Amino acid sequence: MESLQLKTTPKKNANVLMHMMGYFKEQLSPDEKQEVLELIDLYRNEFIPLIVPVTLIKHFVRKYDQPYLKEQVYLNPHPMELQLRNHV
Repeated sequence: MESLQLKTTPKKNANVLMHMMGYFKEQLSPDEKQEVLELIDLYRNEFIPLIVPVTLIKHFVRKYDQPYLKEQVYLNPHPMELQLRNHV
């Protein structure tokens, strides 16, 4: 229950996304890195919803077969039908 009391913020989520991006530092091209950084920054500044950078990172998880990130609940925390990440 204690951990459920912690509130997420765009800044905290952006930090998590940046750490996830670090798992691809060897694989991503400069253009791909720039795209991810831009999306994370747009999310941090609340111009786009969280689902946008998360979807791109999920794409890289599949593309580069990153086993540790495949297991992370953060990328798939709930059934997709609930659409909980579709709202800012």
